[in-house]
Amino acid sequence: MTVTRKELAQLVIPAITWRAPGGFAHEQERITEYLKLGVGGFLLVGGDQDQVRALSKRLQRESDHPLLIAADLERGAGQQFIGATGLPPLAAIAALDDMEALRRAARLTAREARTMGVNWNLAPVSDLDVEPANPVLGTRAVNGDFTRVGKLVAAWIESCQSEGVLACAKHFPGHGRTTLDSHLELPVVDAPLDVLKEQDLSPFRAAIAAGVASIMTAHVAYPALDPSGLPATLSREMLQWLLRQQLKFDNLVVADALIMRGVLEGRDENDAAVMAVQAGCDVLLQPDDVHAVVDALEAARADGRIDPELARLAMRRRLKWAQWASPPNDWRRPSGADTAWGALLADRCVRVEHGPLPPLAAVTEVVIIDDDVHVPGAHATRNGLLDALRAAGVDARRTEAPSPVSHGPLVVAVFGDRLPGKGRAQLLDDTAARVHTALEAAREAKRDVIVCAMGDPRLVGALGLAVPTIHAWSGDTVMQQAAARALAKKR
Repeated sequence: MTVTRKELAQLVIPAITWRAPGGFAHEQERITEYLKLGVGGFLLVGGDQDQVRALSKRLQRESDHPLLIAADLERGAGQQFIGATGLPPLAAIAALDDMEALRRAARLTAREARTMGVNWNLAPVSDLDVEPANPVLGTRAVNGDFTRVGKLVAAWIESCQSEGVLACAKHFPGHGRTTLDSHLELPVVDAPLDVLKEQDLSPFRAAIAAGVASIMTAHVAYPALDPSGLPATLSREMLQWLLRQQLKFDNLVVADALIMRGVLEGRDENDAAVMAVQAGCDVLLQPDDVHAVVDALEAARADGRIDPELARLAMRRRLKWAQWASPPNDWRRPSGADTAWGALLADRCVRVEHGPLPPLAAVTEVVIIDDDVHVPGAHATRNGLLDALRAAGVDARRTEAPSPVSHGPLVVAVFGDRLPGKGRAQLLDDTAARVHTALEAAREAKRDVIVCAMGDPRLVGALGLAVPTIHAWSGDTVMQQAAARALAKKR
């Protein structure tokens, strides 16, 4: 039986992006086209809770088949959606050594997602944090202990899926040893076969044992697993032989975003899409030209490059999990206590080094130094710290240097994280110089200093500062607010 073009379109998951102030209005024409084409779902990027809920309802209503509605919610639903609860990064929660806190974070995220119609969370990150020069993982990963990572990943998956939302273990077979960013180029991991099998694959074995609905591939080459040099997304050796045959995974395999350069090195998007399906990917995330990709899949099916049976298996897996996901409803809507708990979790994760913190003065001056300002997709706001201090009754003022209006400690907020598209795992020399300049200016003014590290603790830690430092793990608003609460206690 021939696989039609509309059926092949079910293997494609385009992205829909929210913009202020118009919301999703600029996407309406494309949404209509994609629904008519017959895509298998959508990746939602940003949005107000109510707008997302309305959009998801419309998408499911107007589609000919159940859809997968996906979002990257590694740090809670608030990572993407305005009004939802933001949570600390996975590494911060894991550092608490509180399994129930991790389970509750996963459940809360899934509940908030489901009330908005989002039925697929592209989390948890299941990679090992073992390479100090890794530019893209950082606090997204648990830590480097593969046994512990496996236990935490399994707990997260079970808790998420208990709420009727698909989880996604990523990035198979492990992105932890890369020193390049696959958003920008193709990384190559030269680790020996026995190390990859014993360590890097261990969390994915745990995820499979926990019944994870989906696994996302890495746009990374592993010569020990496939000497061809192909990234895992395009490798039959890694997807058909290793993942399907050896690890016995028969659920959904999703290719990481096709807009990333790691999978496009040496080929265009259409060729990458065809090769990914040939290799064993069931669905293709975020292609740039959706119509062209579907055309390429149809041409490959027509000339025999894509086995119709392979395509049908992919379609069945996608449909199975789209039907499995619980429909959106208010029966298990998060309560006020749930969302308050999210803020308390952020407070628990904040860590103070070289303390105690000196008390704030009536006027508190804040210097903001942003190492991530030019990074695509970096955190939208740097005002969360100031706004939260003011809400707590502190007269917080942004400044470039200490001035006579305050005699209390100078707060130096350093935003610096390992982010997709940033391409480096350390602060810029200019950023470090600005931090040291601020500290020297405070010393000359005979003022104390408090540093707020809004990102991977290791980046500011590498500066070797011997001053009271609040490590807040990320620049997300929820962690800026938690840092502000830690400061406001010292008044």
